[in-house]
Amino acid sequence: MKKIFVGNLSYGATEQSVRTAFERYGAVDRVDLITDRDTGQARGFGFVEMSNGAEADRAIAGLNGAELDGRALNVNEARPKSERGSGGGFRSRGNNGSRNRW
Repeated sequence: MKKIFVGNLSYGATEQSVRTAFERYGAVDRVDLITDRDTGQARGFGFVEMSNGAEADRAIAGLNGAELDGRALNVNEARPKSERGSGGGFRSRGNNGSRNRW
């Protein structure tokens, strides 16, 4: 199973239009277009999953830079999602004698 990143999608792109483009290279298991969680609007990228690695590689080679809905696609193998830190933005000064002044 290969997960493929598809970037620079038109905001009007549909799962079906992306699936159709990839199916020229082989069987597509899943298409997931990413939307903003608050507005539901497309974010311009998504992921395609293909079971056959050779077909997925051909799709990446054939579609990277190809146009879909007037936009040149950015297509490559998806990287694993990186772990995010705890965030929050607070960084302790340690025990160096300085005082935090709020």
